[in-house]
Amino acid sequence: MPRDLSPTARALRTLDILQNRPGATADELAERLGVTERAARRYVGILREAGIPVESARGPYGGYRLGRGTRLPPVVFTEAEALGLVMAVFDGQPSAADVDDLVGSALGKVIRALPESIGRQAAALRDHARAAPDRYSARPDPAIISAFVAAVAARRRVLLTYRSESGKEWETEVDPWAVVVRYGRWYLLCHSHSADAVRTYRVDRIQAVQQTAHEFEPPEDLDPVAALEENLGTGWEFPTRVVFDAALAEVSPWIRPPMGRLAPSGDGCVLIGSTSNPGMYAQEWLSRLPFAFRVEGGPELRVAVAALASRFSAAMLDPH
Repeated sequence: MPRDLSPTARALRTLDILQNRPGATADELAERLGVTERAARRYVGILREAGIPVESARGPYGGYRLGRGTRLPPVVFTEAEALGLVMAVFDGQPSAADVDDLVGSALGKVIRALPESIGRQAAALRDHARAAPDRYSARPDPAIISAFVAAVAARRRVLLTYRSESGKEWETEVDPWAVVVRYGRWYLLCHSHSADAVRTYRVDRIQAVQQTAHEFEPPEDLDPVAALEENLGTGWEFPTRVVFDAALAEVSPWIRPPMGRLAPSGDGCVLIGSTSNPGMYAQEWLSRLPFAFRVEGGPELRVAVAALASRFSAAMLDPH
């Protein structure tokens, strides 16, 4: 924590710690605040002088906690925190510049609640900064996200209704392990009981979710982001197999996990995966690779690559 914070700022930070960690000792407060135990007790005293009941208890289960019925003061942001919040909102949702946007409306309420000097800076940033929308991002229904987060926290299995890009709709029962945001898209990482395998679902394509009474335990060593990256290239409708004459070490930096798994093969390497959109796989992924390659499978990807090659060939024809 920065050493130049005022006593009031440190007291508010103490309040924040006690809200999230009831029973924190003076030693724990001191460690989190980056001060001595004596100073930590002084910040507790500042809170008490401000009328906030902070109770203390001795013994092995002692520590500080807020008294029942405590009415907390409004949230206080520093200028850097306020500007960082506006920047993060714009980075995640460019449309927040519009006050009629759901997030834009919420951001406006936060800005209006800020102290005048800080709010003026935050409002200027909101009014004069613009962000280009990410054409690959997709905004899910906040109610669907909330339902999944509740199920993840409660470790309860859910029944979800999913609609694919082609419009096909089905129901499936899954153990929701985590919600992961990746490059502007929200995914549900889960274990599918119908497939008996790990699956990832685009949350913006989930039409409904219902929590069940069945409980589950996620894997102990689960790394949600790594698991999502690994799983994005598997389990889709159309298999893919692309062979490179270049060595695996050369090709590997160019391969994104959703493209599949790269493995050595003779003097080169082979990329094995799957996709729900062969055209996108050919045009947006394979066409960017600076290596010669052969598409050995599946047939849908071969057709997509042939169509792309035909388009480029036609573009080179002399009209005269």
